[in-house]
Amino acid sequence: MCLAIPMQITVIDGFVAQASAKGVAREVNLFLLQDEMPAVGDYVMVHVGYAIQIMSEAEAQSSWELYDEMLAIESDTHRA
Repeated sequence: MCLAIPMQITVIDGFVAQASAKGVAREVNLFLLQDEMPAVGDYVMVHVGYAIQIMSEAEAQSSWELYDEMLAIESDTHRA
């Protein structure tokens, strides 16, 4: 299964950004969003190192809540 992860942009240098989520920082390529470039502080969906869409903070939070639920279920399944 492939997932896109919501991350918040902390630094932008051309088409390369630093972004973080849940204490993990990654380099993210912004090339696919060149027509609607995000700004520092924006949230983006990141898939295999590329930002694929800009999203609101509420959307990012909602995504993380769903991912946390999935991880909790997965964890419970492996304990049984």
